[in-house]
Amino acid sequence: MQQFLLYASHHYLLLGAAVAAAVLVTITELRARATGVQAVAPAEAIRLMNGGALLIDVRGQAEFVQGHIAGARNVPGAVIASGAEPLSRFKDKPVIAYCDTGATASAAARQLGRLGFKSAFSLRGGLAAWRQDNLPLVKG
Repeated sequence: MQQFLLYASHHYLLLGAAVAAAVLVTITELRARATGVQAVAPAEAIRLMNGGALLIDVRGQAEFVQGHIAGARNVPGAVIASGAEPLSRFKDKPVIAYCDTGATASAAARQLGRLGFKSAFSLRGGLAAWRQDNLPLVKG
């Protein structure tokens, strides 16, 4: 214990930075858990898709046509915000929402959770992360 106190007294800035980093990580994790939406990485999304998960592209039709993940359905965020009626039969399946960066998809996944979907996820990083991992897109 005395060695730690000696170290801390000599390296107080380093110790302070470590404590600040730990606090920031804790806050970020608590916020993520409070939203109730889990963000999945592209590799985890592929695993869920292979298990029968429904993939939802919440971008507009024009962006969807320019490139989307194979098997995805285009359901714009406005449709989800108004009750997601076209998706009501999929409430018991895992659902993964994605957009360009993940921000809109996260809000859509939260809304799906409020609407009673059992497992609503968002794609962490959106299509940008999907492209960064060199995963294929479908055009048209």
